Amino acid sequence: MSRSIEIKVPDIGDFSNIPVIEVLVSAGDQVNAEDSLVTLESDKATMEVPAPQAGVIREMRLKVNDTVSAGDVVAVLEVATEDKARTREATPGRDASDAASADQAAPARRQEQPASGSQPVAAVTATPLPQADTTYGAAAIDPHTAPYASPSVRKFARELGADLKQVKGSGDGGRILKEDVAGYVKSVVSGAAQGSGSFSGFNFPPLLKVDFSRFGKVTEQPLSRIAKLSAGFLHRNWVGIPHVTQHDEADITDMESFRKSHAADAQKQGFKLTPLVFLIKASVMALKQFPQFNASLDLSGENLILKAYYNIGIAVDTPQGLMVPVLRECDRKGMMDLARELSEVSARAREQKLKPDDIQGGCFSISSLGGIGGTAFTPIINAPEVAIMGVSRARMQPVWDGQAFQPRLMLPLSVSYDHRVIDGAAAARFTRYLASQLEDLRRLTL
Repeated sequence: MSRSIEIKVPDIGDFSNIPVIEVLVSAGDQVNAEDSLVTLESDKATMEVPAPQAGVIREMRLKVNDTVSAGDVVAVLEVATEDKARTREATPGRDASDAASADQAAPARRQEQPASGSQPVAAVTATPLPQADTTYGAAAIDPHTAPYASPSVRKFARELGADLKQVKGSGDGGRILKEDVAGYVKSVVSGAAQGSGSFSGFNFPPLLKVDFSRFGKVTEQPLSRIAKLSAGFLHRNWVGIPHVTQHDEADITDMESFRKSHAADAQKQGFKLTPLVFLIKASVMALKQFPQFNASLDLSGENLILKAYYNIGIAVDTPQGLMVPVLRECDRKGMMDLARELSEVSARAREQKLKPDDIQGGCFSISSLGGIGGTAFTPIINAPEVAIMGVSRARMQPVWDGQAFQPRLMLPLSVSYDHRVIDGAAAARFTRYLASQLEDLRRLTL
């Protein structure tokens, strides 16, 4: 058995014609006691009208932009008659004696209802939830600094850990909607939210202003233009992308022997045949085998864009800062062609002659520190790419061949990947596959 009750707008003081800014439920929805049904907003405060008890919404009488006054019907709620929860009189701040009086008066009110129909409709008004932190007006908070949002949106933002001050509202008068909060959080997670020297999606404490000259002599040196431009992007990529780095080693003993045997031929043509050329070819082979590495997330963070081309970015250390020119269609070029192109583009980078097209369209990047040293590092992903490989200095190491230790030249590889797109097992397989290409030149030259 069930019965229907009308949920009415409670006493809202001297206010009338209050606009409805949110309708939070629809006909057929199951609600619990105290679940918010609609949000009203006057020029002084925002309040929600809750369900007095659990039940099913049979009829919703209001829509967004309707205006209401005390006593107007919000919705019709169907509740089970065996539910012992009592409906409440809509008098804010009533005490226990008021509640008892309302319960005693309930039979009389039920007798006043028309007898027509199988289920009588009882007139019930809802008690508003406390709104201590949701007032919005000059008397309470500064509207120029406070986020303009309803209580339900504020609660939604708190649950997601979103700072409403960073969210741009799309509702009337700039009011923040749930869709705005969800879109903001999605943009932060996908790395689309950008800040100038800071990542706007997190409430980091501000950097301390320190007078370093108090502790000794200092000299101030301005950053280069490239360093300034790179700083924001590197910070965004590091904070906005969940980095994980997979480390492995490749036995490049045979590769180095082959490279040195052809180095003179490259030298005669005016360029060097460096190990980096072999790394480019091995990367292309690995990207073909593992397509999710040759991809990018769209701005929504919900779709993966798979690429059918193979453009490899190469980090070049220049006097002005790090540059990453892109070699295009690396799958269609031979070793010598790539060596020549790499030499030319690296020279242009150091001479600051790169064009915008030279640094766009990359699929996967390589950062090699082998000429300097180190055993491993964590390269920062060059968004919108989803992976990057760091290369450290090769070292001669004893390797067990099953019978004895043999001296082998081992090259450390460090592949950082976007964990939203790539899991650890795939990263381990990718790195091992790439290393195997370097270890067997027959595969690399096919």
